[in-house]
Amino acid sequence: MAEPLSVAYSPCPNDTFVFHAWAHGLVPGADAPEVRFADIDVTNGLAERGELDVLKISYGQLPWVLEEYALLPCGGALGRGCGPLVLTAGPLEAAALAGRRVAVPSERSTAYLLFRLWAQEAVPGGFGEIVVLPFHEIMPAVRAGEVDAGLVIHEARFTYRQYGLHCLADMGEAWEAATGLPIPLGAIVARRSLGAERLRELADTVRQSVRAAWADPAASREYVLAHAQEMDPAVAEQHIGLYVNEFTADLGEEGYAAVHGLLARAAEQGLVPAVGPGALAFP
Repeated sequence: MAEPLSVAYSPCPNDTFVFHAWAHGLVPGADAPEVRFADIDVTNGLAERGELDVLKISYGQLPWVLEEYALLPCGGALGRGCGPLVLTAGPLEAAALAGRRVAVPSERSTAYLLFRLWAQEAVPGGFGEIVVLPFHEIMPAVRAGEVDAGLVIHEARFTYRQYGLHCLADMGEAWEAATGLPIPLGAIVARRSLGAERLRELADTVRQSVRAAWADPAASREYVLAHAQEMDPAVAEQHIGLYVNEFTADLGEEGYAAVHGLLARAAEQGLVPAVGPGALAFP
């Protein structure tokens, strides 16, 4: 009997919702994997070191791991109206961030790439220091004045007002205005050494897990809330509704265009290595 695949994804509601069926052996013909929960900065590092079979990583990390990992055409997070936000303790103009300390969840994330692309025009003086913090520590750090601004992702879109914070800019709005494309946030990658046939089977398993979650949302609720870091159930549902969409089932032409567009723009600015033709193609 083959060893179960090793998988890492975040405890965020969109991931636990998407992977619930597979993680619990509920996808016909697919064995349950060994699951590890980790924040995006950790999974990015795991992928760069080649430590697990399947991972949820940031699209911003993708150029560094494509030699060993293939991008799956499903299971990830893309969308509209769901971009990262730049938050401050009080109202500020973007240019006032010049020379300031800004907290980010990862320097190998889509959020960071969108932030840097935006800042090239909005903050011409450049930042003073970029501080990497786990995403759930960023809003408290901004509120406490430990940093001057914070780049937040996930459910912070719904909760930042509870911290008394201000939204200086929406990176998703800036991206969509510039490109007309959805925002590519989180990717699912799998070892190329699994072979083309196994990778296709894996993609089908992930799609079935997504569809099972949509068909019976109540089935995953306990799993979602158990890992949602004391998140309000209503916020968890909003989170799922925003980040699990048609691109989760299949990237499609528009999804691939968004990924290519982000990585090409970032490479032009020297933020990521250039991705060669066909590197994103699924076997």
